[in-house]
Amino acid sequence: MIGYSPCILLKPRADHPLMSKNRLSGASSPYLQQHAGNPVDWYPWGPEALELARQTGRPILLSIGYSACHWCHVMAHESFEDSATAAVMNELFVNIKVDREERPDLDRIYQMAQQMLTQRTGGWPLTMFLTHDDQRPFFGGTYFPKSARHGLPAFIELLRRVSEYYREQATEVRTQGAALIEALHSLTQVHAQTEVDLDRAPLVQCRIKLQQLFDRSSGGFESAPKFPHPTRIERLLRDWRATAASNEPDLQALFMATLTLRRMADGGLRDQIGGGFFRYSVDRDWVIPHFEKMLYDNGALLAVYAEALLATGDAFFGHVASDTAEWLMREMQLPDGGFCSSLDADSEGHEGHFYVWQREQLRALLSPAQFTAVSLRFGVEHAANFEGREWHLSVAKSIEQVATESGLSSDATEALLESARMKLRVARNQRIPPARDDKILTSWNAITLRGMAIAARALRRDDLGESANRALTLIRSKLWRNGRLLATCRDGRAELGAYLDDYVLLAEAILELAQLRWRSDEIAFAGELLNVVLAQFENPDGGGFYFTPADHEALIHRPMSFSDDATPAGNGVAALVLQRLGYLLADTRYLGAAERALRASMSALRRFPHAHTSMLKALEEYLDPVEILILRGEAAEISRWQRELQALYAPRRLILAIPSDAVGLPAALAAKTPRGRAVAYLCQGSQCSAPIDRLDQLARNLRLGLGPSE
Repeated sequence: MIGYSPCILLKPRADHPLMSKNRLSGASSPYLQQHAGNPVDWYPWGPEALELARQTGRPILLSIGYSACHWCHVMAHESFEDSATAAVMNELFVNIKVDREERPDLDRIYQMAQQMLTQRTGGWPLTMFLTHDDQRPFFGGTYFPKSARHGLPAFIELLRRVSEYYREQATEVRTQGAALIEALHSLTQVHAQTEVDLDRAPLVQCRIKLQQLFDRSSGGFESAPKFPHPTRIERLLRDWRATAASNEPDLQALFMATLTLRRMADGGLRDQIGGGFFRYSVDRDWVIPHFEKMLYDNGALLAVYAEALLATGDAFFGHVASDTAEWLMREMQLPDGGFCSSLDADSEGHEGHFYVWQREQLRALLSPAQFTAVSLRFGVEHAANFEGREWHLSVAKSIEQVATESGLSSDATEALLESARMKLRVARNQRIPPARDDKILTSWNAITLRGMAIAARALRRDDLGESANRALTLIRSKLWRNGRLLATCRDGRAELGAYLDDYVLLAEAILELAQLRWRSDEIAFAGELLNVVLAQFENPDGGGFYFTPADHEALIHRPMSFSDDATPAGNGVAALVLQRLGYLLADTRYLGAAERALRASMSALRRFPHAHTSMLKALEEYLDPVEILILRGEAAEISRWQRELQALYAPRRLILAIPSDAVGLPAALAAKTPRGRAVAYLCQGSQCSAPIDRLDQLARNLRLGLGPSE
């Protein structure tokens, strides 16, 4: 793997002549616009480029990257801005540039093809060579240097050799392409499995595997590089909660989740000055990250820190959740309500430059007492931890230790550190900041909207709920058109048909937001989203859901995956939200589709359960259906009930407060009528209780785990 660290938006080098704009100049993607001044005759993916390849017989050079990708920009500086390299590219190939965040369908297909062709892991930039007439890959890799090094050929020489091979070995190219397409198709050949058992075995095996992978010293589930994996942490919290009332609660699961959350938040993975989390840590102990900040990481981590607060009552997790939410609103949310995609790692040409400090900078900015506290707290008293000469701040000593060594109380020490933090943030903001990719992606906004809704409940903060409202309003007004979602929007320009993840993550977020305040039209909208999922994405033969809709552009492969990657698996989220909305609305179509997806996934779940934690959440709620608590009555009274009941961590419970005067209710909810005073209907699966009109009785039933019929 070449690497994933991001970089700043590119400008032509001072010693490089400004080239005329190529065909990327009209693109909305900031990443494509970075390459609009290259001497390479770039095309965006589309009919014009594909037809040119067919007419000329020149193979396609497909380059896929994204705005915050460090090695993408290294290759751009070395090769795509070089006139000699560009001349060879333009002579021998039809050159297509793709933003993988806008076209994850293309990225998924050609990443998998690259791994099959090279037997190596993928990454970005992805450099693939495709046949001129049917876009089948015949050679590829990731980053290629301008000059031969590290066992990699010089890019310009590689271009000539690939072109020669394509001309002289046409039969071999065709044979290999056919075999690769067959191999790709085999990955999504899911057959109906009506007889397969849906049981707890994958849940049990996942719990065992996570403990085997767990780093007991630093938390997390790898050595290095180390990623946050919020879905795995949530899985452990749910494992603990499922056993919390038993004679043998799974305290080890709770320990693994909370230690990981604490180590990440204390480490350099978290921006100790400005808030927010970086993409991943290059070391085992979470000290030095790759410095890009991605929206999807922060939205998901916001949710899991808020859940940890509810699960443990530990104010530390609430502080981290609050700090992350404030960073998202301050740095990533646009005036129209949408959230930006990412911040680059580099500024002024150096990775991490915006975030790291020299000791004398700190001394000059802070009072002596503040400097002493910061030095002790963040290890500035020790050797520099970043490139041998600077410090990236990571917690080295607890507040209590700093207080003892400084001769202050813990409260005084915290106040001192907070005042220092504010000073450093103001000073840091005078630096040239990392560039921001300000396109709005529906799926990543949905992840963040969900996180904001969960944090608003856990932290009792109305401003977080309002932030989520604004994001949803933006999506509904700009990215929902003629009964279909769009995937991306920038500067008011929405485009590209949405993918499975866009639909199901948004439906899940709407259900979370409904637990803050009831909107009948939003629940109806969630139903519309899922209706499109059933009509356009479901595999009618074997169950499960394709990543692209049935009317999507025809590509060499139609991907389907049940496993999580940097974001939750679309199939897992689909199965979960179909079950939840299926029970809420009494819609058997949704429940049937969810069950078919689970049956289709069971083979993968049994082999690699820890790679499928989103599907496991759906499996858990299939075996033990979600509790849905419907509160009816005057808005103020049922809101009070809702707030009290939501103070507990109950990941398999939805609590919906529907005022007496709510209109437009679907039939299944309209049947749960108000009774003058506040009442509750406790439902599990398709079974609901008689109305309960006393909060203490309801709380007792929930505490004792008494279901609707008890």
